Amino acid sequence: MSGIHARPLADLRERRTSIKWHRFPADVLPMSVAEMDFEIAPSVAQTAIDHLLRSDTGYLDSPGPLAAAFAGFASAAWGWQVDESRVHLATDVTVGVLETLRLAVPSVGGRVVLTPPVYAPFSEMVGEARAEAVDVPLREDAGWSLDLPAIERAFATGVDAFLLCNPHNPTGRSHSRESLRELARLAAEYDVLVVSDEVHAPLAHPGSPFTPFAVACTGAGVRSVTVTSASKGWNLAALKCAVAVANDADSAAMLTRFPEELAARTSIIGLHANIAAYEAQTWLHQTVDRITDNYRLLVGELSIHLPEVRVVEPDAGYLVWLDLRALGLGDDPAATLLADARVALNSGPTFGTGGHGFARMNIACDPATISEAVRRIAATVRARAASRSHAPAIPA
Repeated sequence: MSGIHARPLADLRERRTSIKWHRFPADVLPMSVAEMDFEIAPSVAQTAIDHLLRSDTGYLDSPGPLAAAFAGFASAAWGWQVDESRVHLATDVTVGVLETLRLAVPSVGGRVVLTPPVYAPFSEMVGEARAEAVDVPLREDAGWSLDLPAIERAFATGVDAFLLCNPHNPTGRSHSRESLRELARLAAEYDVLVVSDEVHAPLAHPGSPFTPFAVACTGAGVRSVTVTSASKGWNLAALKCAVAVANDADSAAMLTRFPEELAARTSIIGLHANIAAYEAQTWLHQTVDRITDNYRLLVGELSIHLPEVRVVEPDAGYLVWLDLRALGLGDDPAATLLADARVALNSGPTFGTGGHGFARMNIACDPATISEAVRRIAATVRARAASRSHAPAIPA
């Protein structure tokens, strides 16, 4: 794995200034914020440096060469033939989603379907768009899949948009081509715009093919927009650049009404870094290998030290959804583990319905961090169990 490594925690705290490294005291293992501990691709770093050295730090008004770079990557990776004329800039994925919802949803009485447990800012974006969130939870009993009958019932009540997370965050599951096709059929029948956040897609794991919604919905007659970026796959969140891609003529016309400032607020350094990222295939493949090795390590450590924990195997990305309900840590086990084990995970309940008793763990880190986290959690669970067993009986 030459070129793909994570520095020791103390070193990372010295070198990095993001909230992941300075939100908690130094004795806490930071495994919540969705950024990787790995060094970024050298070619991407060099591209950013080169443009800075040229003083190429002005404003943008279009995706320019990024449209072709993304289209080439999408074609090679997923067989998605992107119409470059339908690619628009956005400051980041959340901004792209929000601005799309603002165009698509009425300012009064708008309704947007969400599929919890889901990325917590989705609810915030729906609120910023002055719409009502309509929750249709995933089916835990069916591998955290879309509940298509329930989605149709929601659509029948009158819905303006469906906010899809594919691959899904926090479960890491990529929705099947068949379920996406049926979603497209339903959305076309009920005239619901599908907005698909596909930012984790470049990190699809071997043996777990990813299907873009734009590919699955071909021929369905559905209105849809895909929002994505190199930000997660290549760890470039700070460089602030994403694309929103219209997948049909009506959505293409809608996105021409994006505010002009949306492109101007996107980073020109980020644009060139995204282009370089889509060409950094070797680094991406090595990173996915490192993540899947870490996943196998996590499963092995849990099987030894915490066999009660159920792990949702991700199809993509480095975020792992942990079912901790059997540990007796309450509805929000992440809060207990932060206080007692000094391990920072994402709180399950913040992802909405279906999140109680769960936590999300970031495994894009040094393997030693994963092993230490499991041992700390196991020690906390044992200590709590011992404390309960020695508690004095309460008189009847």
